[in-house]
Order: sequence, then C-alpha cells, then structure tokens
Amino acid sequence: MKLSSAIFVFLADRAACAVFSREVSSVDYNSAPPNLSTLANATLFNTWRPRAHILPPSGKIGDPCMHYTDPTTGLFHVGFLHDGIAGAITDDLATYTDLMPDGRPSIVAGGKNDPLAVFDGSVIPNGIDGLPTLLYTSVSYLPIHWSIPYTRGSETQSLAVTYDGGRNFTKLSQGPVIPSPPFALNVTAFRDPYAFQNPALDSALNSTQGTWYTAISGGVHNIGPCQFLYRQHDAGFQYWEYLGQWWQEPVNTTWGNGDWAGGWGFNFEVGNVFSLNENGYSENGELFMTLGTEGSEAPVTPRVTSIHGMLWVTGNITKGDSVAFTPTMAGFLDWGLSSYAAAGKILPATSKASAKSGAPDRFISYVWLTGDQFELATGFPTAQQNWTGTLLLPRELKVETLPNVVDNELAREPLSSWRVSREESGQVDLQTMGISIARETYNALTSGSSSVEAGRTLSEAGDVAFETSPSSKFFVLTANISFPSSARGSDLQSGFKILSSELESTSIYYQFSNESVIIDRSNTSAAAKTTDGISSDNEAGRLRLFDIAQNGAENIETLELTIVVDSGVLEIYANGRFALSTWAR
Repeated sequence: MKLSSAIFVFLADRAACAVFSREVSSVDYNSAPPNLSTLANATLFNTWRPRAHILPPSGKIGDPCMHYTDPTTGLFHVGFLHDGIAGAITDDLATYTDLMPDGRPSIVAGGKNDPLAVFDGSVIPNGIDGLPTLLYTSVSYLPIHWSIPYTRGSETQSLAVTYDGGRNFTKLSQGPVIPSPPFALNVTAFRDPYAFQNPALDSALNSTQGTWYTAISGGVHNIGPCQFLYRQHDAGFQYWEYLGQWWQEPVNTTWGNGDWAGGWGFNFEVGNVFSLNENGYSENGELFMTLGTEGSEAPVTPRVTSIHGMLWVTGNITKGDSVAFTPTMAGFLDWGLSSYAAAGKILPATSKASAKSGAPDRFISYVWLTGDQFELATGFPTAQQNWTGTLLLPRELKVETLPNVVDNELAREPLSSWRVSREESGQVDLQTMGISIARETYNALTSGSSSVEAGRTLSEAGDVAFETSPSSKFFVLTANISFPSSARGSDLQSGFKILSSELESTSIYYQFSNESVIIDRSNTSAAAKTTDGISSDNEAGRLRLFDIAQNGAENIETLELTIVVDSGVLEIYANGRFALSTWAR
C-alpha cells in the first residue's frame, strides 16, 4: 500500500460559541488517574473541552435546532437545546457569538402551552409579520418515550416570534397551532416540527407556490415509525392542514439488510426535509431527509447495535389518495454511537458567510455529539467536567458523484447507500449523499502552521513513525492511502495511531475484511481503567472502496481521510461521503 502524502495542520485558535477557560483545582496529569468522580467539581472543565466546536459556557447541550439565516442581517443562527433553546450567530461558520449573555436561552418552558419543556423547533425566516417565526414542540406531560404508553396532550406545536434579531422568541398568546396528533392514532411521539418549502410538493398537492409544509416526527405503536405531514393553510401560519402519514416504515425493520443504513426502529425523531443537487441546496433538486431512529435492535455489521441511529434518506414523492414519500436510497449521516439529532437549514448564497466565501446555496447540518452512548454508562464525572456534549462541525450536504467505477457486483449491490446514475462500456457513475466539513470551517481549521510528510510505500506490517507529529491535542490530519488489488477481501488493515504516548493511544484504520473504518479506543484513556463512565468501546462504520477504471487499468479507490482532533472530540471524514465521530478522552 502507498501513503501518497499526509499533512498535519495545527488548529488555528478559533473561538467557537462560549469557549473559554476557567481556573480550577490542579490535576496531576503525570500520575495515574484516580476515579475522576472523586475530584472537586469543575476540576476537569478544560481537560477534554474542544476549542473549535459549538457548546454553551457550562452545563448540558442537547439537540441542534432553530437554525436559520436572518433575512435582515444575513447572519446564520445556530440553535440548540440548553435549558430551553439557546443559540449563537456567525458570519463565517468559524467564529460564533452567543446571542444572549452567558449563553442564556432565547426561549424557555413555563407558558400555558409548554409548562414542562420546550422541545426542538424550526424557524420560518419570513414568518408572522415578515419576522423569523419559530414552530416548536410545546410539552405538557412527561415522561415521553416510544416504549411506554403515550399520554394524550403531551406534545403540541406552538409558535413564537422574535422582535430583536433572535435574542428572544416571544410566544404567541394563544393555544397551540397543531393541538394534537392525528385523530385516533396511538402515537409513540409527535414532535420536532421541521418547516420547509418544496416545489415538487406544491405540484403534487396543487398548493400555492411557496407554501410552507411541516414534517412532524414520531410513530404509531405496533405499526412503526413515521412522519406526519402538514400544510400551511393561512398567511398568518395559524392553521395547518393534516396531509397524512406521508412516510411510514414497519416496526423495527431495516433499509435492505441493514448494513448500510441500520434500522428504522420504532420511532422517528428530528426529521429534516430538503432538496439537493451536486452543488448543494436546490429547491428543484432531489428530495432528501436526515432523521434519527429510536429503538433499532436490528443486527448491523460492523456497527455495534445502538438504540439510536443518525441516518439520511432520499426518495420519490407520489400522489395517489394522499401524498407519499418512498425511499430509494439511505445511509448513515454519522456512524458514531454518540452522534445524533442532526438539524440543518438552508444557507443561501446571499448570506454573509456564503458571500465571503463565494459559496452557492447550501444545506448546512449540525450533529449533536452526546455523552458516551447517550450516557448509558454510569459513573461519568459530570460534575467534575461541568459540561456535557457538543455540536459537531457544520457539514455541507450535497449529491456526490463517483465517476468511472468498474461495473461489477460491488457497484451493483441493491438497497445500499449509493445508486448507479450512468452506465457505459463496463463503467458506471455512482451517486450518494455527499458529506463534508463546511468549506469556511475547514479553511479556518487548517489556517495554522502545518507539517507535510513525504509519501512512502509500505510493503510489510508494522508501525512507521512520522518525522513530525503534533505535540498538542488540537490538529487536523489529512492523508491519502492507496491499496493494491490484492487487498480486496483480505485481512489487511492500514491507518494511523494518534494521541499516542507510552500509556495511551487511539488507532484509526481501514479494514478490508468488513469494509470498515474503525476507531480502536481500547487504549484511548487511562482514566477509563479507574472511572466507570468513560467508554473505551471501539467505533466503526462501513465504507466501500470501489474499483476505479483509470488510464486503462483498474485500481481500488484511494482512501481519502480527514481526521479532526479537537481535545476530546474526534471526527473522521472519508471520500466525501462518510463521517464517524466520537470521544477520545
């Protein structure tokens, strides 16, 4: 195999939302770690805290939501659950400023519609009176979970408007605009409204051009997960017409055999609906969704079975007795066990960030990196860290084309996460969802000093040390690895060992036997040996390297890796179509 080049870039000191240091009790990092939960509160505040990711000043971050581009200022607003919904603004997708002092929320629970909680919502940029208008889930009863009976009236959909540039969203003095789930359905959930426009739906439903729709995620007990579709009925967004369960899957089934998109589970959450082409967002592009799935226990190899999945799907709109969405392709938006609840929004070319970079209309999505496997492991030193979770780096989504693929069974696998878009003379072009770090973010991260390793050919097993390695835990590594044809179907593994010392290391490698990118975390953290809540589980995701026809020869597709290490956050991107994120503590 051949490493054509590798570049370490040391992260530029960019300020993400509410990133700052605190003076805390000293920790001796040169001694074996004790049980970290015995340390003083906030002792570990800076130990694994990222510099280039979005998170509040302290406490827990939840689902990303309430994103929008302000039509007046051109600023992009990024929101997230945090004692309500809090947020930040950016004009470059690299530096963020909290909307409220100390990261306080812009909307909180406690109204007549939402006495207990405010769940995810979506902003209509030109809503009531031409102002940004939030359609959100207002919560009156808890607990809510797909595995228990649903309490009627638990979740309703309500409106709030901002009059001060997004710092505060004022709830309308009225009842919910969608006051209940559809009649006589025993739902598993009814939340996370996502407001969108779509010309294809306008045509199928004979709607006025520019009509707003909202997809509400959930499911029906003993039937399966689904999305409930509604249509704007009036100019004031007060009434929404129910159009049916436009997408429904049988309970706990999979896309294909589950290898490439896991399982649909029992309940859908955080469904986003948007249209993409090969440049990014396009109102006339192909319909895509991102969604979270709950309760999937279908076997997925090599992914460790999780109760959640963060997926994408594309498909067709059909109109019979009612409008319906039918999937044609699906995959993972992020393979990480702790990656969930993605939310995105259109970032137009006219926004400040896009105008600066010259980018076209795009759909930008943020994924939530939770605590380890949704904090199922007990004993994590939460008080000692004094913050939990972060948003991952913003991602551009588009239709990705892989040209000149050899037309063989690898390319023709049915119900996978790709499709054949062109075929000619023993070659095909394949298409899938493209997933990459937003260009402005990537450029900002890689604007620091760098070190370039010369290419080399490796013909035998063993470790090869780089001439220069980062001395900090803030860097980006990009590398291209080419494999011989004999690697196909073998036990060959190749990759990198990072964050390495005589006591700790994390390995990232591609394994041909199951076509997987694997993060070996078994030796990542010495603290995992003393503190039960720090996970050392390996993480993995499937990535097929196809056979490519090039200059009259057939070669295995080059593995193109981008590895971002931001203190305790680790993000892996590959070949413009793969993402896997986790913690490396």
